[in-house]
Amino acid sequence: MGRVNVEVEDDTGAVLRYQRHPNGRGFVSPRARVQPSAFVAATAYVEAEARIGAGTTVGAGSWIDQGAIIGEHVFIGQNVHVGRDSQVGGGARLGSHSRIGMDVRIGSGATVEADAQVPDSAVVGADRRSGESPSRSRGGYAADRAA
Repeated sequence: MGRVNVEVEDDTGAVLRYQRHPNGRGFVSPRARVQPSAFVAATAYVEAEARIGAGTTVGAGSWIDQGAIIGEHVFIGQNVHVGRDSQVGGGARLGSHSRIGMDVRIGSGATVEADAQVPDSAVVGADRRSGESPSRSRGGYAADRAA
């Protein structure tokens, strides 16, 4: 089966073009990089300049915004929004209906609980490679701790 191109008009009238990802049939911008082994559900969107690592799952209705970087073997539940220029480390888990703000850093192996709202520029979990200390506990980021 060849690539299927889809055009969508945004709120400003601009026409955005997407291709269906072969694993899951999700909408992927031609300017995004998604590894072939990643699964992008048929109703999920991956915007331009975003990158998704091998073995990652992007659930139904989820939206990976421009410039977001998702590591390997990340689980993203249903109806999750990962904000512009955010980074999610390998092995992290983002619960369904969570909202990740812009320029957020989520460490490797961290968990964001379902329905959580992570504010812009937050740091969630420790990323051992960067040496950053977490601003939230490694055990997860609950919606009631977002305030």
